[in-house]
Amino acid sequence: MKLSVVIPVYNSQSTIRLLVERLQSELSAISFEIVMVNDGSRDASERIGQQLADQYSNVRFISLRRNYGEFNAVMCGLNWAYGDYCVMIDDDFQNPPEEIFKLLATAEKGDHDVVYTYYEKKQHSKRRNMGSKLVNWITGYLLNKPKDLYLSSFKLIKHEVVQEIIKYQGPYPYIDGLIFRITNNIGTVQVSHLKREEGASNYTWRKLISLFLNILFCYSSLPIRVFMPIGLGLFGLGFILLTFLFGQWILGPDPKGWQVVTAAFIFIGGIQCTLLSVLGEYIGKSFMAQSGQPQYVIKYNSTVTA
Repeated sequence: MKLSVVIPVYNSQSTIRLLVERLQSELSAISFEIVMVNDGSRDASERIGQQLADQYSNVRFISLRRNYGEFNAVMCGLNWAYGDYCVMIDDDFQNPPEEIFKLLATAEKGDHDVVYTYYEKKQHSKRRNMGSKLVNWITGYLLNKPKDLYLSSFKLIKHEVVQEIIKYQGPYPYIDGLIFRITNNIGTVQVSHLKREEGASNYTWRKLISLFLNILFCYSSLPIRVFMPIGLGLFGLGFILLTFLFGQWILGPDPKGWQVVTAAFIFIGGIQCTLLSVLGEYIGKSFMAQSGQPQYVIKYNSTVTA
């Protein structure tokens, strides 16, 4: 099968049928499947999804028991995607289905593992655009993401990389974070971005904060490592102050009591922060070992024959 299209569905009763019908029309020239994952929608999305699965033989519909979040829904879809390439597309019709061919062409021409999309002009709300910029800035520092790479939800992933991504079994998947653990062979392509015609965006600041905390504590050891320079800085400052006060005590006049106590607190605090950072490194390494991060991912092995 050439392509799997994974669609996370949430309260999209007004668009999901039109999206599937458009995909059937636009992608008719290739072999493809559609995997829809209903993420605990509160409207008629589940009923419509079941109808579409009955109507089309290449549509698979999965419904989750509650709302787990977009990344969890996508992760579920990836586990049931069998195409040579997998494309994630939102259910709001802001990404035209015909643009999928641009992603396929870019992946095949450049032999890319992943292809991200970017837009000349985004048609999201100002609030969502601001949130997207913040997430891209954060991931640039925490995940070593190229600063000029926009982490769009509309992207293509090669089957081999999908198989590595789904090895992650934790409850807090972040697809982009998992991608950067596996490969840096990433391409980009500009696509159209349309205004939302129906419904309201499910994007909220609560979800943005949740995503930020997920990236910060599940995909980066930076919070732990911050203590090391702080601890060393306090240790050095405390040592200098205590040395100066000791010299003052020898040569006179005698230092004041509050000066000695302050310097001692800084010195001891520096030691504590440094020790905390060392302990945190052990905990962080243990956490990363249990998080499903692979030791390595083989792209080609000449010793393996068909």
